[in-house]
Amino acid sequence: MSRAWALKGVDLERTVIMGLDFAIDELYSTGWSALDTNDCDYLPDGRCYPRPVRVSREFAEAGYDLTIRHVQLFDCFRAEWTGRDEESSGAVVGRGEAEAAVYALAQLRRRVFAAAVASA
Repeated sequence: MSRAWALKGVDLERTVIMGLDFAIDELYSTGWSALDTNDCDYLPDGRCYPRPVRVSREFAEAGYDLTIRHVQLFDCFRAEWTGRDEESSGAVVGRGEAEAAVYALAQLRRRVFAAAVASA
């Protein structure tokens, strides 16, 4: 734990889990299920979530390229995806790589679902 976080009385490990917890809630709310647990990790409460490598595969299967990079200035991770046209289709940030990846997948699933509903 860094000294700045300790001085503010913030439990950094709990903060990271809270952000990941929210991202997983968002992913589950899109209908994602953990029937296939390959390349997944688990929260202490037992919920399964995909690792960044699996998230990248799911983006590729949907026709998008996912890039996750660490932004040192803000000490966060940025997940950005581009479509076949090479233009940015979306981006999210998270405290950790897993949080950014999971939240990005939740956002992608929402957009794909909305597009399918709009075209029906």
